[in-house]
Amino acid sequence: MVGRIPVMDVMPLVDLGRLPAKATVGEPLPVSATVFREGHDQLGAEVVLVAPDGSKRPPVRMATDGGTDRYVAWVTPDVPGAWTFEVHAWSDPLSTWEHDAGIKIPAGVDVELMFTEAGLLLDRVSADPALGTHEAEVVKGAVSAASDLSRPVEARLAALQAPELRAVLSAHPLRELLTVEGPYPLYADRVRALFGSWYEFFPRSEGATYDETTGKVVSGTFATAAKRLDAVAAMGFDIIYLPPIHPIGEVNRKGPNNTLDPGPDDPGSPWAIGSKDGGHDAIHPDLGTFADFDAFVERANALGLEVALDLALQCAPDHPWVTSHPEWFTTKSDGTIAYAENPPKKYQDIYPLNFDNDPAGICREVLRVVRHWMKHGVRVFRVDNPHTKPVAFWEWLLREVRRTDPDVIFLSEAFTRPAMMHALGAIGFHQSYTYFTWRTAKWEIEEYLGQVSHESSHLMRPNFFVNTPDILHAYLQYGGPPAFKVRAILAATGSPSWGVYAGYELFEHVAVRPGSEEYLDSEKYQIRVRDWDAAEQEGRTLAPYLTMLNAVRRAHPALQLLRNVVIHSSDDENVLVFSKQAGDDLVIVVINLDPHAARETMAHLDMPALGLEWHDSLAVHDEITGQDWHWGPHNYVRLDPYVEPAHLLTVRRTG
Repeated sequence: MVGRIPVMDVMPLVDLGRLPAKATVGEPLPVSATVFREGHDQLGAEVVLVAPDGSKRPPVRMATDGGTDRYVAWVTPDVPGAWTFEVHAWSDPLSTWEHDAGIKIPAGVDVELMFTEAGLLLDRVSADPALGTHEAEVVKGAVSAASDLSRPVEARLAALQAPELRAVLSAHPLRELLTVEGPYPLYADRVRALFGSWYEFFPRSEGATYDETTGKVVSGTFATAAKRLDAVAAMGFDIIYLPPIHPIGEVNRKGPNNTLDPGPDDPGSPWAIGSKDGGHDAIHPDLGTFADFDAFVERANALGLEVALDLALQCAPDHPWVTSHPEWFTTKSDGTIAYAENPPKKYQDIYPLNFDNDPAGICREVLRVVRHWMKHGVRVFRVDNPHTKPVAFWEWLLREVRRTDPDVIFLSEAFTRPAMMHALGAIGFHQSYTYFTWRTAKWEIEEYLGQVSHESSHLMRPNFFVNTPDILHAYLQYGGPPAFKVRAILAATGSPSWGVYAGYELFEHVAVRPGSEEYLDSEKYQIRVRDWDAAEQEGRTLAPYLTMLNAVRRAHPALQLLRNVVIHSSDDENVLVFSKQAGDDLVIVVINLDPHAARETMAHLDMPALGLEWHDSLAVHDEITGQDWHWGPHNYVRLDPYVEPAHLLTVRRTG
């Protein structure tokens, strides 16, 4: 039922409150509601957060949004776990009196009546047992001054409008017709669910070598890959993500560039999981043993890196499950098992799972596999193609893991329809891949930053990967090194979580064929030997730039949040301007999106959106070039992509 004071359209709500909205420890979260009543009396509204242990945090007063009936307040969970929030609304006789008195008393209407009513209201405030001694003296003094008939009317009114009294009345409001809506659920995850820099590499490529005697490539191992971790940590990354590390099927194995005629030494795709050597709970023999994996995780953790493991629920034709549980797969009318397809792509080396024949059995087995890797130190999972499995399955699995291990994080790799991406986030995935890769025009990026930071942030957290093993956008193929800088700074500042696939810092950009987003000689199908040392010595690496970006991200809280993006403007369709702010920390990003030509234009800042006046100025420092300027509402910029395509401005002071 609607309360005496209607409170409607409360946000954030997910699935009408059946599922918890996304929150993060230390992350400000907007709570809004439409609050109104009949007549002209003034209203008050506030948000009350209820912690996982049932204790209530101090209420946060809601303010109207632009003078409408929409009220909003920002609240911040301070511990992880299942929270709730309530919206309290009431008729506010103090605000009603102040509104009416401000009109009537100067006009000489009902003057003494208004002062009498003020005295009665303040008597009620004085009766509040929570009123402090000093606060009581402030109220008493205001009553005395307002009732002193020897003073001018203006002075009596001013005593009731004094800032000190207003502060007391704000802390001790009078509430009539109190209406409480809620509780509504939130879940506050640990910070890494929101903020982090991901780096992806294939362990079999890290430390891989050419055998000059045989001419063959020798696979890297966990031991050789561990040596690369120092460089990854030095670039400031937080998570090292590994594609599947399990045995690879031999039946229908793919050859180089996704061909169907592999040679005897071709390693196959890691996503074709399972062989005679085991399945999802086993390690590929070429990579080492579980002791080697544990040592890899230990080394990563010592460097401040968390290990993320790929959870790909699909099988090679020779996976042990195919024999032990044929009912877990789809059998076609000719008796064969259906392989995976995403037309026009075909994956003859992969059998997808069918969850309809024995859902309970599959659920038990997948949970066992996940917990198996959790016992080996994995607390982050990147889930391959979750949109091809039932949403109900993921809701169950993630709920079971959260019940015992709420720190475990799941990233959804679902490049699919918005409804499915949002649903996966709503039922528990902590992060999601996004459409970022395909947003390259200024208007597209502005629109998308608004979507992920404001419209869908209550149910989906974005992770902006600049590239993946099978997504090499044309922008990178033809944009040259400037394009790699543009996409890196855009991802690293536009989203609190972003990711890089190995080779990005070497500007790898050649596609298998024109019009394709697949890499030539894709690492999905063959081992790639990279000479990182030579690239560094010859200056052919973007690693210092990535290091700088991650250092700025760690130094500035504004870049660690999602819901604080403000889009500004420029006079050039290729120059993007946006800012992020957290308290006094303000970062302004200006990017030339054209990797081929210099652009000069005016960048216009929305000063009120930054909490500033139009006449204010900003002392800004460019974290990329080290230069300092004074900026105001309108600023000339010239960005040459072959010198530096962006300004990354941190504000040192305002004036």
